[in-house]
Amino acid sequence: MQKIILLDDDENILFSLSVMLQSHGYDVSAFSDGFEMLEYMNNNNSDILILDIKMPRIDGLEVFNSVRKFSNIPIIFLTSKDGEVDELIGLRLGADDYIRKPFSQKLLVERIKSVLRRSKSPENKKNHKDVTNLKYLELDKERFICKWQDKIINLTSTEFLILESLIRRPGSIRSRDDLISDAFKEGFSKEDRVIDSHIKRIRQKFILVDPNFDLIKTIYGIGYKIQ
Repeated sequence: MQKIILLDDDENILFSLSVMLQSHGYDVSAFSDGFEMLEYMNNNNSDILILDIKMPRIDGLEVFNSVRKFSNIPIIFLTSKDGEVDELIGLRLGADDYIRKPFSQKLLVERIKSVLRRSKSPENKKNHKDVTNLKYLELDKERFICKWQDKIINLTSTEFLILESLIRRPGSIRSRDDLISDAFKEGFSKEDRVIDSHIKRIRQKFILVDPNFDLIKTIYGIGYKIQ
């Protein structure tokens, strides 16, 4: 049974979503306080995190940053109907998806399924043969594991899909629209500068392992390529 962590300060939303998700076969742990949720995550494994941005004490963006220090769990943001800025900030941080309130329960379930398919949790895998190598880079597309010089690079599922799109055709330029199409769900609002933010984070993660990393090239005004 796949496990979901749900964080929202509205007790009514927590209750209704918990009942609905449980009816779809998910194991749900619901929290109205971000600190309590973070404490729970330190001692329990889950498959996906759904969190509200507007929270007391510690908001969803702060929770996101705290989680990313120790986990690459897929994350879906819940945001208010006038929260376009929060949505953009969340995606630039590396969230896997967002849903604007109010939303239908059916939409949430479909988004959860989509993100889980993309993240491809290791526990759901039967084999790990789909591996691509280029120079010191290794991408295991079955388990969403990335290695550089045999060291694991902790990428989000979206960052992984962007990198996989680039490595698919080494030396070829991939436009921002190409990368959006490969890394995000159909119908995603095509804010192409979101890709720039993802590329920046990908580079930063590699540079932490190898300060000389320069595999990803920027082609100004066009897009990116791996060479």
